[in-house]
Amino acid sequence: MPSPFHQRIVRYLFRLLEACVAVIGSGEVFFAPLPIRLWPGKFRDPDIAFLKPGRVSDPHHQPQGADLVVEVVSDEEEDRQRDFDTKRQEYAQAGVAEYWIVDPKTETIIVLTLDGAVYRLHGEFPLGTTATSVLLPTFAVDVTAVFEAGRGREISP
Repeated sequence: MPSPFHQRIVRYLFRLLEACVAVIGSGEVFFAPLPIRLWPGKFRDPDIAFLKPGRVSDPHHQPQGADLVVEVVSDEEEDRQRDFDTKRQEYAQAGVAEYWIVDPKTETIIVLTLDGAVYRLHGEFPLGTTATSVLLPTFAVDVTAVFEAGRGREISP
């Protein structure tokens, strides 16, 4: 279950990603709750989703897929397994190009990029480093600042 720590991280990352996409001038960023249709009958509700133009064909219905998703892992072991294993397989199967796993337990951000039908590791970014995107080269995140935002000590990007 999301906590204020979790939600602060989501808010911080959403703002950074939204600012990046605004500069690019193409696509939209959404935050949960917004179920994304992965395939007929299968939906996931990522914490944050970036969608390239054309994914929202009808603003009154769920988008078909996403191009980048971010999940902030909750504390429970079941949640960890879902984010690290189940969602990884499902997002890959649905063709989501990039998957960010933000892990408060280890204070790392894992960035996975789709390589055919499976994800490959772009990077595992600990405190003191900058997590980067392959899909959106101008999207780079100070990992320390992400977790400080979770503690309510937001650092300006």
